[in-house]
Amino acid sequence: MTSSFTAETFSALAPYGWDEAWADEFAPYGSQDLLPGRVIRVDRGQCDVATTDGVVRADTAFVTPHDPLRVVCTGDWVVVEPGGNPRYVRAYLPRRTAFVRSTSSKRSEGQILASNVDHAIVAVSLAAELDLGRVERFLALAWESGAQPLVVLTKADLVPDPAALAYLVQDVETTAPGVTVVPVSARDGDGLDVLAAIVAGGTSVLLGQSGAGKSTLANALLGEDVMDVQATRDVDGKGRHTTTTRNLLLLPGGGTLIDTPGLRGVGLWDAESGVGQTFSEIESLAGRCRFQDCAHEAEPGCAVLEAVETGELPVRRLESYRKLLRENERIVAKTDARLRAEIRKEWKRRGAEGRAAMDLKRGRH
Repeated sequence: MTSSFTAETFSALAPYGWDEAWADEFAPYGSQDLLPGRVIRVDRGQCDVATTDGVVRADTAFVTPHDPLRVVCTGDWVVVEPGGNPRYVRAYLPRRTAFVRSTSSKRSEGQILASNVDHAIVAVSLAAELDLGRVERFLALAWESGAQPLVVLTKADLVPDPAALAYLVQDVETTAPGVTVVPVSARDGDGLDVLAAIVAGGTSVLLGQSGAGKSTLANALLGEDVMDVQATRDVDGKGRHTTTTRNLLLLPGGGTLIDTPGLRGVGLWDAESGVGQTFSEIESLAGRCRFQDCAHEAEPGCAVLEAVETGELPVRRLESYRKLLRENERIVAKTDARLRAEIRKEWKRRGAEGRAAMDLKRGRH
């Protein structure tokens, strides 16, 4: 790969997240007259890819394996033919992170929703009663992906009382240790500057149920009406799918955003580590239990149960923790857990390397 091609590649693809680490991954293909590019949309065996030639349409027939976790998805960096009708994707570069959920099928297959994501934005609407259990479920998957979770409370203008809004934020913060919680009103613009500053410079994925206000939030961040929006039902705050595909979009303040369809089902997929991070205070308490293999059910000297009795730990949190662990154990029992663990370990290793390269580029040490 010539130096001029390298400069051209960085100029064209830097807005999509191209960096030195991705250039190193692509290097083996540089002498084969192939192009690097980022997948911005996938649709029925075809994908739109941002390349140095602009956005091109490519066929994924050569990289469609039997494993659903290895199919091309939005956010992937891929190797594309420089021409042809049709063009073909020849390979995709190893993923740094990947957001995966289990499907609703009885086969318990995993479904990859987005890859190479830095921030997983969990959108929660304040138009309906908070479902903290669902927030915890999203967070477990977000932590497991290798991305940094972020909870955005949308439609904050529906809670005009500042004290009431502060209470809701605190409630979610208790449910999401180590996670930033941002109340946002896309209508009034409140909180958008804070959110835009957080997501600038990386790739973020928007997650949440239909009616959570994801498309409205995406339009607010983009500064224009790119995503279709429909009104939610007044009775329960629920909405219909307005986004039907996963699209990667450039943000005007820097960074990229992947908008996703509303998720009715959010099944865990080999997410033991993510569950542990979501309930980090329980994991910390467990380290003080008398028995190393304490199940936190009725064992003597259980620090977790003691925290529940004293009010330090809400019983709802413990019940949710148990529920997600049981669900995860059932999923793992039906899959090749060792293989999945190896894939996750590789994603996380590459994610750490990629973030280090980005920090070095920005002058951070």
